[in-house]
Amino acid sequence: MKAKDLMTANPCCASPDDSLSEVASMMRDADCGSVPVVEAGRVVGIVTDRDLAVRGLARGLSGDTKVREVMTASPECCSENTDVHEIERLMSDRQVRRVPIVNADGGCVGIVAQADLARASSNSGALAREVAETVAEISAPN
Repeated sequence: MKAKDLMTANPCCASPDDSLSEVASMMRDADCGSVPVVEAGRVVGIVTDRDLAVRGLARGLSGDTKVREVMTASPECCSENTDVHEIERLMSDRQVRRVPIVNADGGCVGIVAQADLARASSNSGALAREVAETVAEISAPN
């Protein structure tokens, strides 16, 4: 199975110059917990609901603060043809729950989340075990 088979295509994306308030509204409206950050057509970061809370609100930053202040810069990305096992390995190694999917130009075409892996595993016992292991590794304390 490849990333293109389970990714959420065309996710909403933010600019590094968008405000935290704008991104929070995007997340609310799209019912998502992370937004890739794109500049000049390329993924340059990712911001999560946790980033908004921990790197933003908990530090006393206002809703007018720019996304670049709280995003994770240069996230690991995969292509549409990346095998699901490679995505699981990346999530485990980096302890991330979401991976942007990019085209050859670095443009965001999708995102794979932990939940996407779980849904894909519902038809495969072997994949379900791998996803369970991945979730455990992602969630392990540092």
